[in-house]
Formats: sequence, structure tokens, C-alpha cells
Amino acid sequence: MSFARVTSAQTFLLKPHIVDVEVDITKGLYAFSIVGLPDKAVEEARDRISSALKNSDFPSPKSKNQKVVISLAPAHIKKEGTHFDLAMAIAYLQASEILPKEKDKNLFIGELSLDGKIRGVTGVLPLLIEAQQKNFSTVFIPKENEHEAHILPHLHCIPVSSLKEIVAHLKEEVVLTPNKQNERASLEYPETIIDMKDIKGNARAKRALEIAAAGEHNIALFGPPGTGKTMLARAFSHILPPFTDEELLETASIHSIAGLFNSQEYALRPFRSPHHTASYVAIVGGGSNPKPGEVTLAHRGVLFLDEFPEFDRRVIDALREPLEDKVVSISRARGSARFPADFILVAALNPPSMLNRDGTAVMDELTHNRFKRKISGPIIDRIDMWVEVPHIEYSVLGTKSEQETSKAIRTRVTNARNKQHARYKKQISNGRIGAKEVELFIPLDTETKNLLMEAGKKLKLSARSYHRVQKLARTIADLENSPTVSSEHILEALQYRPTFLDI
Repeated sequence: MSFARVTSAQTFLLKPHIVDVEVDITKGLYAFSIVGLPDKAVEEARDRISSALKNSDFPSPKSKNQKVVISLAPAHIKKEGTHFDLAMAIAYLQASEILPKEKDKNLFIGELSLDGKIRGVTGVLPLLIEAQQKNFSTVFIPKENEHEAHILPHLHCIPVSSLKEIVAHLKEEVVLTPNKQNERASLEYPETIIDMKDIKGNARAKRALEIAAAGEHNIALFGPPGTGKTMLARAFSHILPPFTDEELLETASIHSIAGLFNSQEYALRPFRSPHHTASYVAIVGGGSNPKPGEVTLAHRGVLFLDEFPEFDRRVIDALREPLEDKVVSISRARGSARFPADFILVAALNPPSMLNRDGTAVMDELTHNRFKRKISGPIIDRIDMWVEVPHIEYSVLGTKSEQETSKAIRTRVTNARNKQHARYKKQISNGRIGAKEVELFIPLDTETKNLLMEAGKKLKLSARSYHRVQKLARTIADLENSPTVSSEHILEALQYRPTFLDI
């Protein structure tokens, strides 16, 4: 009979992989097999393809005495999902000489329904980026996924809604128009967001959050329940600077793979707020076939952990690697992976030293001891800022005072970040530099150095905390447009150490 080859793609461990779809048809008793390490969803494509072809007025493979073998190469990569349905159907039609063989370098992505419609799939954006880098002439994607192609300005991408439609286009009976380009979403925040101007009082907490955003410092908000910690955390993500083009593509790709791509908000920094009952795998990632967790979905954005001590001890301890290295490593019997996890941690907690309005303790002694056991010293050491959020006076709540908007704060944060990028000559902030860069780029005069050393002795700062105070002071100086770090900057940075905890 005949042979045909077309190209499709899939993602595996957050990375795109181009897959060759080869179809060979020979005479004999009917048989239809798919090889190349397919999972259950790929194997079931046999029935989807047969029904889709029949209901699109093309001969079904089941109506002929023939042996159909579909190979997905390279064979050593496990094939998962329904991305290959459209490519397999097109290759079968070419092998059956219903469609002419390809002259151009095309890529086909999409799932087939039984009636011949093309359904959307997850992870289209990273596949489109890979196709653009590999110079494919045209990429055919489901109509449902066309908004993901708006991000890429130079890719020739055609959204299709049915098998009939794409076959007519390939036969040159109709001409399908490519996806509109240059329609990136603008940085427009929805009206439903919490703006800093909506939060009354809490001036010290707002100042701390501005510093944390400017230098990408991890921060913990502590205080009695109902003082506004959650509102502050939700408003925090909107004072972060806009994405760079590289960050936008990286973050949007992760959310595309997870099926969370939002065409209206993909230009906004991610804000992830998992419940404290979430499992270790849900937060960190993993599974038999490693999948990303919340720490990866929060990449380039904010991971908010409310009721921080209530999270499982394994989860809290597992945060040590992403907080330090900005990646999370997952090793399983079926494979290992390193997922990006460069986020700003915002933790909220009610420590036992806090009191309710009536003077009663928030936690009893048993809860106090459990709290101290869960929040280990190494985790506390990796959080740069500890800020109290006390009760707000009713007189403040009842007044209409002019509060600064998130946009105004974001402008200062962006300016401070730009200073840091110019200083380090790369896209990196104060909170992300190492000890070597601290010594090189954050020099202290004799008076300031003596002050920091004396404070380090009194507060028993670890070497990590000692350097974190310097980095925090450098961020404060950047916000004040100061070329050097002074004693005042060091003193303010020291105020954010966790003095209420015994570590």
C-alpha cells in the first residue's frame, strides 16, 4: 500500500518534544496498532481516529482489509495524552492517498472527537515556541487554543475546528486564515483585585511588602486573626514589576502545560494560594510520572501559604531547596526532573505570642509547642522579613483616608529592580544574589560594618542571615535612590528579623 510521515509534538517534564508520526499501510487482515511507548490515551486514539474519519465522510480504517501501523518516534520517550490524534489522522489520509504528501514543514496538534471535530489540548504554547525555533512553515492547532498563539509574533499558526476543514485546506479547496498576530494581553489588572489603597492602616506591613517586592525577598506576616494578612498578601502580587518577554513566555508555558492558561491574565504575575491541607505532591510536585506542583506554578510570582505552621512538616521542610536554589528536584522510579521554582514566599501565621482583642492567647501551650516544632530554624533563616500585622483601631477603619495605590508602589518597585539589573548586569535582584556577589557589590563603610557585626553577635545571626540583612539593606537603599548602604538601612533591615521566635 503506502507510507506517510507528518510531525506532531508533546510536552514531557515541562519540555517540548517534536514527535514524528509515521503510518504504514499493508494488505492483510484488519489490524490497527500504535507503537512508540504510547500510554492508554494514545492507544485509544485508534477508535477516535476511525470514528472521526467515518463521520467526516472519509473511509474508516475498519472498513478495509489492511494492516495499519502507526509509529511515534523517538520511541524512547513516553507518549502521553491526545496531542497526536490530528497528526495520525492526517498521516493515515496521506498514506491512503486521499491527501497529497506534504511539501512544507508542518506541525499538527489536536485531539479528535468522534464526529470529526478538533478539541483543545493542554501545553500548546511551549509546543508553539519549539515550532518557531525549529522553523516550521505552519502549525495547525485546535480553535480552542488559538489565544495561546497570540503571544508569538512571528509564527504562522492556523487554528482549525474540524478534520473536514483542515483536509479541505490541505487539498487547496479552501484557504484558512492564519491566527492574528501581535495580540499580547496588556498589563491590565481586573477591577476585582485588591488594591493597596483599599487596605486601611498597616503602614509598616505595606512598607515591608514594598521592600520584599523590590528585592524579591521572602516575607512572613504574623499577627492575630482578622488583621488583614490575607488581603495584604493578595495585593502584594500586584505591586510586582511587569514580566520581561522571557519571563512571560516561561510562566505562560508552565500554566499552559498545567491547563491553567488564562488569555485575560497571562501577563500578570501568578499568585498561588494552596490550602494548608494540600499534600506534599500537590505543593512540591511528583507522582509516578513527575508533575509540577504549586511551587512551580508560582514560578516568577507569589506563593502564599496561609496558616503556615498548619502545613505538613514534610511540606515545610521541602521548601528549603526552592527557597535556596530556585528549583525543585524530584526523583522517582520512573524518572527524575528539575522544575523551576523561583517565587517569592509570603507566609501568614498566628504565633503564640499574639493576643486577641480581649487579651486571650491565640494558642494554648500545646499548640505553642507544636508551632515551634513545625517551623524549623533552617526555614526561618530563609525568610528575610518577619512583619507583625497588629489589630487596626476602629477609628482608622471608620475613616476615609487617602491610601497609596498599588500602581504608585509598583512604579517605585520597578525603578528599584532596574537599578539592581544595571548593577549586576543581568536580570537578577538583591534577594537572589550569592555570598560572593554580596561581598563584591554591597560594600559597607567601617561604621556600618561594625554596626552589622555587633548586631550579628547580639542577635546570634547565622552566616546566611548575616548576608540576608546586607541584601535587605541594599534593597532599602535602592528604594531611596541611595548609592551606598548606610547605618540607617542596616538598622531598618534588622527590624525585620524574627525576634519573637526562639531559634
